[in-house]
Amino acid sequence: QVQLVESGGGLVQPGGSLRLSCAASGFTFSSYTMNWYRQAPGKERELVAFITSTGSSTNYGDSVKGRFTISRDNAKNTVYLQMNSLKPEDTAVYYCNTVIGRRHYWGQGTQVTVSS
Repeated sequence: QVQLVESGGGLVQPGGSLRLSCAASGFTFSSYTMNWYRQAPGKERELVAFITSTGSSTNYGDSVKGRFTISRDNAKNTVYLQMNSLKPEDTAVYYCNTVIGRRHYWGQGTQVTVSS
């Protein structure tokens, strides 16, 4: 079965950096676009970034452009989110996601808290 397991979240000061990882299993990872979403308390889940199957194309939400970088290692079945210049408004639970057929698959999420 499809499994997505996020890691790397934590507490960081404003201006700091974190790298999130998402380990995938149960499907042909190299064939699918991978997405990072986030959900802050009281807000809707929003798309942060996505990367196509080969990594040739990426896209970012306006709020993270220039600060976050999505990447993938198809040999390790892992997608990453490098987050730099973190702001308090980046505080959220971050989720890894892929769509296979019409079905969305989600990880359990990892909490990122940006606070001094």
